[in-house]
Amino acid sequence: MAEVYTHSDPKGGHDATMEKGVTYTEEQEYTQNLQAKIRNPLKGIPREQLMNDVESFASRHGLLEHTLLLKKGALIAQNPAEAHNIDGDEKLTSHELNILEREVTHKWHMPTRLFITIATCSIGAAVQGWDQTGSNGATIFWPDVYGIGDQTITRNAILVGLINAAPYIGSAFIGCWLSDPINNHFGRRGVIFFAAHFCIWPVIGSAFCHTWEQQLACRLLMGIGMGAKASTVPIYAAENAPASIRGALVMSWQMWTAFGILLGSAFNLAVYHVKDINWRLMLGAPFIPAIPLVALIYFCPESPRWYMKKGRYADAWKSLMVLRNDPIQVARDIYYISAQLEIEKELIGKTNYVTRFTQLFTVPRIRRANLAAFTVMIAQQMCGINIIAFYSTTVFVNAGFTQFRALIGSFGFGLVNWLFAFPAFWTIDTFGRRSLLLFTFPQMFWTLLAAGLCTLISDSHETARTGLVSLFVFLFGAFYSPGEGPVPFTYSAEVYPLSHRETGMGFAVATCLFWAAVLGTSFPFLLERLQTVGAFGLYAGFNVVAFIMIFLWVPETMQRTLEELDYVFAVPVRTFMKYQLTVALPWWFKKYVFFQWSATKPPLYQFDAVASDLRRASIHQATVPSSDDESKRAY
Repeated sequence: MAEVYTHSDPKGGHDATMEKGVTYTEEQEYTQNLQAKIRNPLKGIPREQLMNDVESFASRHGLLEHTLLLKKGALIAQNPAEAHNIDGDEKLTSHELNILEREVTHKWHMPTRLFITIATCSIGAAVQGWDQTGSNGATIFWPDVYGIGDQTITRNAILVGLINAAPYIGSAFIGCWLSDPINNHFGRRGVIFFAAHFCIWPVIGSAFCHTWEQQLACRLLMGIGMGAKASTVPIYAAENAPASIRGALVMSWQMWTAFGILLGSAFNLAVYHVKDINWRLMLGAPFIPAIPLVALIYFCPESPRWYMKKGRYADAWKSLMVLRNDPIQVARDIYYISAQLEIEKELIGKTNYVTRFTQLFTVPRIRRANLAAFTVMIAQQMCGINIIAFYSTTVFVNAGFTQFRALIGSFGFGLVNWLFAFPAFWTIDTFGRRSLLLFTFPQMFWTLLAAGLCTLISDSHETARTGLVSLFVFLFGAFYSPGEGPVPFTYSAEVYPLSHRETGMGFAVATCLFWAAVLGTSFPFLLERLQTVGAFGLYAGFNVVAFIMIFLWVPETMQRTLEELDYVFAVPVRTFMKYQLTVALPWWFKKYVFFQWSATKPPLYQFDAVASDLRRASIHQATVPSSDDESKRAY
């Protein structure tokens, strides 16, 4: 079994992990688990007993015709590095061994239906990005039409901010919280279908509004769909994707959001010269990508984990059959997931919506995941990305751009935001979620601060000012897109146990969108009072605060299965913080500041043999990661 680094704590495990709100089961399974065993629940079970368990499992869940495959899958999950040594009736065929080997050597060789599923869901993200950009461009027009264009009047500035932030208010207070009950009754696809309608009809309605009150109502309704969709799509993608490429597939949410921003920026430029109704077209156009979402979602398979949560294992098998390349992978995954779910059921027991929400803050394992998800979500707003996404056109106008050139600047930002999202497909599952955040936040700090300072350049150097402001805003977007862009939704979708995944994701997304609403409402007021340099400087400071929060509270989750993360979050927060401050931080200074290249540090985790190790080890020869590799991942 694996152990967590305890930094020579002489008191032992019990006192170090006692926390408020701990029941005896949680204390035994998780909170007392200072060794933080990243364990395989099948390890150590005698083969005869395991085979009997499989037969019972197949009989209980209507999978008798797959019993032999399930036995093979259970043996593979129990010891993935020794799959080629399985003998007897369960001996793997050469074809099955080849499938498992290609899973390592060709991890991107996935079924077409899986990629179509992820792409279909990600279309929904384009709605979100396009809407941000639609209001971004339209904001320089509609306030005058509605009679609230004088931003020196505090009431007008607040109203403009409130209308721009209305979708996020609707999301944070209604949409995100509808996700759990709708998911429970209708599944992931049902939620997405429901949400897509709220991203069509209110959006079309916003193009025909004649008063700011009507516009506010339409945008609030649109927020209901945005919140439910944002709370579900990343979960759906995470539950369907193999662990080895889960981060890359789930982060397609961010890539398509960025693509929506780009499309919206391009559309704003295209309709700029359409007199009188250009802003109406900008506000109404985001309904376009929601149409194929409504049509295509029911051609996608339901989440197999949702089926298993409902006890519908036969349906889960059918779903996995179109999401994996071969039945042997289906058998392995379905039995391994079921073994972890049994542990989870024993821990959590039966819950309802209220108890699930309460347990986000009382059950230690869930509370730690909730803290980490909260941190990465609120950091997305603290970094300042949405002052650009919501108000870049306004900021550029205030910096001396003409309206049309400001729209060109917003298009440039959208292009950079989209193009630099592509590297995250490789980096998010190579360098890890935590490492990407810790690298990109310092870069966002100095680029945002520099952009603000460049607005102080005098009017006599207008060309230089325009170019430098644009340059640093684009650099800010380039650092955001592969880091804080894809990580929050990917991270939050994977850290919660299945029993609390909808509720937890709803809370995480509500956190993100609530603070987006606060930002959207307050920024016109801040811009009026502090000017661009003060507003950008404030958010640059928030980047520093977010960096510290991530360093202390956000563990790495890269290439662990959704079920194995239960044990990652068995490590108490104080143990994790102590390790970072007393081991990881001094090691970093020794190695990268004082150039002591021989400096070493003990890893926080040492991983047991688990099913996901198949991604990192050859089928024909087990590969043990070096301590330095593990150190990088732990850090």
